Amino acid sequence: MISRIRTKLDVIEAMLFFWQSTSEGEKVGEAYINNIADFPEMNFLYDEEFHSESVRKVLSAISNREIFKSDNKKERKFWNNNMWMTEDLEYTNMMITPLKTLNLDSVKERIANKANDSKFEELEVIFIPGLNDEYTVKDNKLIINFFRVKPDLYEDDKVTIGDTLLIDYIEEKLLEVIGK
Repeated sequence: MISRIRTKLDVIEAMLFFWQSTSEGEKVGEAYINNIADFPEMNFLYDEEFHSESVRKVLSAISNREIFKSDNKKERKFWNNNMWMTEDLEYTNMMITPLKTLNLDSVKERIANKANDSKFEELEVIFIPGLNDEYTVKDNKLIINFFRVKPDLYEDDKVTIGDTLLIDYIEEKLLEVIGK
């Protein structure tokens, strides 16, 4: 029986500090950048091509205002996405604000009604600064690429991923997590 759905924004909160500081011309220290790269949630991004050293290289280049060159397509994509966040902090905040106030109680109730036999008591919805995938499922975790969150510029409370409202998107993907 599913009793709880947790939302984890730790990495995004750390990235927000990085994006704000960098956009204001402040240099972010290597220790802070290394801490971001070492967040356990970042491991969902890592593979043979893209790893904690990739994150460190990219974020360090952005913080130091260095030209970033890499033959690694994933590193270039990560650089591009993070530069985008630093260039339009107003939009970045429009992406983050609804996540901070996200209430998944109604989703929990609807999912619990469909999944009485679920092997999970707790589900996690984790937002990370992803690369290409819109989302990933791992055990009881739904990992969502933060860069795919799209606030509507004309309707304050409307946030989507793809063409689906955020809350509906999360519910749909959590049903996938529990196998329904």
